[in-house]
Amino acid sequence: MAKGSVGPWHWRNTMKPVRFFIFDGRAGFFLVLFIVHARLSTLAMLVVVFGYFYILERKGLSFAAALRATRVWLIGPNRPAWIFTRKRKLLDTGST
Repeated sequence: MAKGSVGPWHWRNTMKPVRFFIFDGRAGFFLVLFIVHARLSTLAMLVVVFGYFYILERKGLSFAAALRATRVWLIGPNRPAWIFTRKRKLLDTGST
């Protein structure tokens, strides 16, 4: 290949997660929150969130899977698929 040309390998890294140093890029929301609202409490929240997701990532969960696991842990095992108001109701249209 000629120098400077793009070969077939330019797609290699397109599905890799975005990283901010060693953290997932989506956790950068809390960094932006800290920059906008610089307080000791937001710094503590930033450290806790980054630490929590770092530990879960070291255990083998991606950021998205860690969010799902946290949601399941908070909500519990009984999670109906639809709330009762959105479930389909039995309907008799009268046609045979």
